[in-house]
Amino acid sequence: MPVSLPAALDPILPLLRCPSCGAELSPGDGVLRCPRRHSFDVARHGYVGLLTGARATSGDDGPMARARRDFLAAGRYGPVRAAVADLAGEAELPGGPGRPGRSGRPATVVDVGCGTGYYLAGVLDALPGAVGLGLDTSGHALRAAAKSHVRAAAATWDVFRPFPIESEQVDVVLDVFAPRNPAEFHRVLRPGGVLVVVRPFGGHLAELRRQVTQMVTVDPDKEQRLHQALDPYFETARTERVEYTTPLTRQEAVDLVLMTPSARHVTAAELSDDGALPAEVTVSVLATAYRRR
Repeated sequence: MPVSLPAALDPILPLLRCPSCGAELSPGDGVLRCPRRHSFDVARHGYVGLLTGARATSGDDGPMARARRDFLAAGRYGPVRAAVADLAGEAELPGGPGRPGRSGRPATVVDVGCGTGYYLAGVLDALPGAVGLGLDTSGHALRAAAKSHVRAAAATWDVFRPFPIESEQVDVVLDVFAPRNPAEFHRVLRPGGVLVVVRPFGGHLAELRRQVTQMVTVDPDKEQRLHQALDPYFETARTERVEYTTPLTRQEAVDLVLMTPSARHVTAAELSDDGALPAEVTVSVLATAYRRR
C-alpha cells in the first residue's frame, strides 16, 4: 500500500526541486515526481528520500540517533535551542513572524544537518505559521525529525551537494553543530533572510573530555576557518555566547558521548558502569545570525 504524504510536506513542495533535473516536484502515490518522471519515495516513517548515490557523510546510525533524541529530550541544551530561536527572529519576515510573504507562501525554515529536529522544532514554536524542512543524511535521525513538529517536513540530503531547493525562497537557514555549505546557504536564502550557525567554543564539554580521552576536541582554529568560509557570502548580524553548567545523570553523560562523532572513537570500557563520567558539564557555544552579502 502506498505511503500517504505527510501534511507538513504540502507547504514545502513549492520550494523543492528535483535533485536530478531541477524541475518542480509533484505528489504521487507515496512519491514525489517531476515532469521527467524522476521519482523519490516517501518513507513510511514520514521523510522523503531525495538523496541518491554515494553520500559524503553517513550521518547518525541507529544508536547515535536514539542517544541524540533522548539527551535532547532531557532539556540540557534548552538554552542553546532558545538562542537559536531568538537569532532566527533576526529574519525580516514579510507580514510579520510566520506570516505569508509576497509570494503567498508561509515563512520557511530549513535546518541543514537537522538530526532529530530538536532545533528546528524550537524555531517553529517561536515563529507561528512558519513551516520547516529538515535535511540530513541519516534516515535514523529523520524518523524523529519528521515527527518533531506538526509543521516540520524532513528529507534525506547531503550538505555538500547543491540543495534541491529553489533559489532565494528560504527565510531562515539553521546550521547547528553541522557541516556547512556557504555558497548554497547564500543561494537559497532570500534577501532579508538569516543564516544561524551554532558551533562549540572554548571549554565546551570540558569535564566530559577530561574523562573520555577519545572524545573529539574543539579545534582552536575553528572560528578563523568559519570566518574565512562565510565572509564572501555573509556578514554578521548578531552573536550570542551561550555558556552554562548543567547537571548530568550517568545515562545523559553516556548519551552525550554517543550522539557525537566521538561515538566512533570511544571504547566500551570508558562508557561502562565502572568508568568515571562527570555529574555535570559545561556547555559553551557561539551562536551567530548572518545576513547575505
